Amino acid sequence: MRNSHEIDYKIFGNDIQVLEIELDPHETVIAEAGAMVYMEDGIDFEAKMGDGSNPSQGFFGKLVSAGARVITGESLFMTHFTHRGPGKSRVAFSAPYPGTILPIDLSTTRNNTLITQKDAFLAAALGTKLSIHFNQRLGSGFFGGEGFILQRMQGDGLAFVHAGGTIVEKQLNNETLRVDTGCVVAFEEGIDFSVQRAGGLKSMIFGGEGLFLATLRGTGRVWLQSMPVKKLIEALLPRGENAKKEGGFMSSFLE
Repeated sequence: MRNSHEIDYKIFGNDIQVLEIELDPHETVIAEAGAMVYMEDGIDFEAKMGDGSNPSQGFFGKLVSAGARVITGESLFMTHFTHRGPGKSRVAFSAPYPGTILPIDLSTTRNNTLITQKDAFLAAALGTKLSIHFNQRLGSGFFGGEGFILQRMQGDGLAFVHAGGTIVEKQLNNETLRVDTGCVVAFEEGIDFSVQRAGGLKSMIFGGEGLFLATLRGTGRVWLQSMPVKKLIEALLPRGENAKKEGGFMSSFLE
């Protein structure tokens, strides 16, 4: 018997996707604050501290859990959407930037646990526990710029994460995979995650791949993203600055 609520879903779109959750009476889905797009009649929502996975958790426990979310850069509160009416009703969510929404049944992951980048969570069935996960290798934070503070999802229901661009799933069988530090979205428990220097000095300076690479080693599934939001911002920022300059020049010319 599952501890998490059993929810149905559909995903619409390609590049900027919408996740639609179908709820039966008294079913609840938790989501990142501000992610809701629309909801049908019968659904109530409430902002709460904590994920609701432990109903008997006291105020102090909820405060500690919410504080951990703040450390990861997320909102202090999570929004709980519950269907209070008869029949079925739907609520929809979208990611904060273009990319792909990935549904993962946590009951199929090793130890019912998934480790994700700190900003990857979108929504999950009530009963999913969200907590902070510190990478044991300090170099991941000091040198890689990614991956020192991660997020842990535990449960036996559906969880949804979002990523930039296209998602690639890799199955490692006692193997090693080296990737750009920002391209790691999630991995199963048991995968060793570290950050290492990217080759020799010349490759680090002139290779164009950054100074450090993430190394994933072990057995389990790994999910990668083709366009981390950091790279998207860096790609758009110069164009935005140029457009602003050009716009300023044209405004002066027209005046």
